[in-house]
Amino acid sequence: MLHHISQRQKIIVMAAVMSAMFLVALDQTIIATALGKIVEEFNSFSSLAWVVTAYMLTTTVTVPLAGKMSDIFGRRKVLLIGVTVFVLGSLLSGGSMSIEQLIAARAFQGIGGGIIMANAFTIIGDLFSPRERGKWQGLIGAVFGLSSVIGPLLGGFLTDPHNILGLMTNWRWTFWINVPIGIVSFFIIARYMPLIRHDHKPKIDYLGAGFLAASLSALILAVDNTDKIFASLISSGVDGLLIKVALYAIAIIGAILFVWAERNASEPIIPLGFFRNRTFSTLMAVALLFGAAFLGAILYLTQFNQQVFGADATQSGLMLLPMIVGLSGTAITMGQIVSRTGKYKLLVIAGFSVATIAIFALSFLTPDSPYWHEAIIMFFAGAGLGAGMPILNLAVQNEFTQKDLGAATASVQLFRGLGSTVGTAILGTILVSGITTQLGNLQNDSYIRMLSQQPAAAQMLGSVDADTALNLNTTTFKNKINDGFDAATANLPAPARPAAKTQLMTQQDAFGDKVASAFSDSLRDVFYVSAALMLAATLIATGIVERPLRGGHDDTPGIA
Repeated sequence: MLHHISQRQKIIVMAAVMSAMFLVALDQTIIATALGKIVEEFNSFSSLAWVVTAYMLTTTVTVPLAGKMSDIFGRRKVLLIGVTVFVLGSLLSGGSMSIEQLIAARAFQGIGGGIIMANAFTIIGDLFSPRERGKWQGLIGAVFGLSSVIGPLLGGFLTDPHNILGLMTNWRWTFWINVPIGIVSFFIIARYMPLIRHDHKPKIDYLGAGFLAASLSALILAVDNTDKIFASLISSGVDGLLIKVALYAIAIIGAILFVWAERNASEPIIPLGFFRNRTFSTLMAVALLFGAAFLGAILYLTQFNQQVFGADATQSGLMLLPMIVGLSGTAITMGQIVSRTGKYKLLVIAGFSVATIAIFALSFLTPDSPYWHEAIIMFFAGAGLGAGMPILNLAVQNEFTQKDLGAATASVQLFRGLGSTVGTAILGTILVSGITTQLGNLQNDSYIRMLSQQPAAAQMLGSVDADTALNLNTTTFKNKINDGFDAATANLPAPARPAAKTQLMTQQDAFGDKVASAFSDSLRDVFYVSAALMLAATLIATGIVERPLRGGHDDTPGIA
């Protein structure tokens, strides 16, 4: 514990860290509402997946490396680098003049995001004793929940044209908004964050870093948007399945070589000895399963609100408010309880049990369900997830001394991030395959045939698949189709226009009902799998060996 620092200084540092953390968490949701405008401006739908994947790829690879680097070089120095990279990446992303520049800037921004993500939780361990950390872990958990709601709302507002101080907003502002907040965070951290002195000469594990980066990169590319990312290779005749197999092979070989490198490294990135600690191994498995289940509950509920209730991006974000209230409120409350009692295992098990039941209850939602049914279930799902999420970092930090805090805490973020990545890919496949099966051959649908006869609508259709059906059923696409239809029928005699518009609306409503029903039925399987993952995480959590949370001084190195 950095007991030399005043409580006021600690609070100021945590405010700066949480503001930087908020930017990183916000960036994962705010860009979703801007993607449509980005595609329109750059006319590059085929490269859209890279805008998301490039950031996620570099973030995931950076997290474990940044955690170890902060143990070697000090938290302040590494965190300041992370904030600088993230701000520059945001500035470059907003100023991109081509899709290629945007993808490169997003990859650069992701490096900064990974550094911030790895160190935000670790700094809590630097500033506070294990007994005090619970309430601060809970506050950061609440920051994650808050960003889930604010992201779509703010993203939608900034993407649409609004006059702010004489300037018109657009999709670029979803990146530029990070700049002023990041600059303020930088100066506060530089001013108030103490510099920890290290007495030994660091030895960087370059070999292990390379193998880990190769393994994680291949894994992410294999499970996320592989067909879209490697579309040019596939179109040239390379089998998509062969590409996936090759990527998985690289991931496995890279992982094996990483383990070999870590065995021989004097200062490994993730010391293999960590896994001999039963609680550490248990919590890594829990974090992996939790990451997959959490995304299943959050990500697809937003789509449910859009497909079934006809909500736009902003409205669907607001409809998640009950879950965020449950998550944020419980995270803060449980943090206080842990700090006062020093107990955490029962809270994790109880919280995850509630989350399991609530996620399973989501499977009973249908197109005929009133929103208040969903709202009640979401509240309990959020409460259960909020009870356990912040405690994972706390429990891991309690197992290790200060010199290993960065690597240990970053491991939690790594495994949770991998769970989210792989889980999203698996759940997305389940959802899309279910929708495809239920909708059948969309080319024969009367609504699709009618749209294909209109040049403007036919251009939006592209290849008619499950993704197309879901897009056509959103408010944004319906408005575009209706506007295009009005323009196309402008030359018809005035008496014929109402009948044509009525026919369009009738077929549009019938198609929407069909898609909503197929989506709801397929989503049921997604919630079944998410609930099963959450149940597995709960059962594994019973194997945690709870140790008393220390309340005294830790073995922190000297402060310069």
